[in-house]
Amino acid sequence: NQAEKSVHQKKEQSKTKCRKARRRHINLVAEFNRRQRKNIWLETHIWHAKRFHMIKKWGYCLADRPTEKSYRACYRAMTKHCLLQDLSYYCCLELKGKENELLKQLARICSPDTGLTFDTDFCLSGRFEGSLDLYRADRYPEDLLGPVTFIWKPRDVSENRQLWIWMHPALKQDILSELKEIFQCSEPEEICIPEPSRTLIEEEKKTDTAVSLGKKRKKEDKDGEKDVPVKKIIGDGTRDPLQPYAWASPATGVVIRDQTMEILRYRLIGPLSHSVLTETLKAAALQTV
Repeated sequence: NQAEKSVHQKKEQSKTKCRKARRRHINLVAEFNRRQRKNIWLETHIWHAKRFHMIKKWGYCLADRPTEKSYRACYRAMTKHCLLQDLSYYCCLELKGKENELLKQLARICSPDTGLTFDTDFCLSGRFEGSLDLYRADRYPEDLLGPVTFIWKPRDVSENRQLWIWMHPALKQDILSELKEIFQCSEPEEICIPEPSRTLIEEEKKTDTAVSLGKKRKKEDKDGEKDVPVKKIIGDGTRDPLQPYAWASPATGVVIRDQTMEILRYRLIGPLSHSVLTETLKAAALQTV
């Protein structure tokens, strides 16, 4: 009796979990969004999850080590070909404002004694990326915040400049708080508000209903992607979806924007890195109005 009961339950379970229904695009996106509520996935997550042991750190689900012995292959790619790493979990803070105002306040959290600064000529032009250590305002050589990399957007006709600062997710909150303090950015400019039309829980309920009892989806619901739009989770591993992601300062006119997971970052290592980039990226034709 017990064997017959288990076989019966197995048959019912197989009916309710039809692979064709589970592999529908609308169902996959809803399931992926549900699974990354606590730990955000990078865009290369699925590729890594099939080949690496994954760990949960800093609010992300990251690849830790390969499941196979591929260390020699990675070393060979680094020395003779090209190896790509996904560093999109690194946090990016964007500063926008007048160049003089940005440099005046940024000089308070770094020192020329440690090397490069934000006003170094070849970095300020936007042609090269720089790296430095940040400190609490006017506290050098004490109260180290941590190392960062930065790149300026090249100058244009506007008097405003844009600066992107990249940092490890463990340092983001401290550095963000220090930047908001020195630029007096207390007013949130933009807040992430998920669209109220349909929540993720409602998406999951409709998905479960569609595959329950092994019934086929109705014909009028064949355009599932249009009928059941799935909203992508807003935010990243270091910020709650309902928290502000941009702050403006009425006094200095500087705007700080959190661009984490909005600007992706990849690292290419190896002698053929430049060749790979030139073959992959095609320059767009300039359009003048």
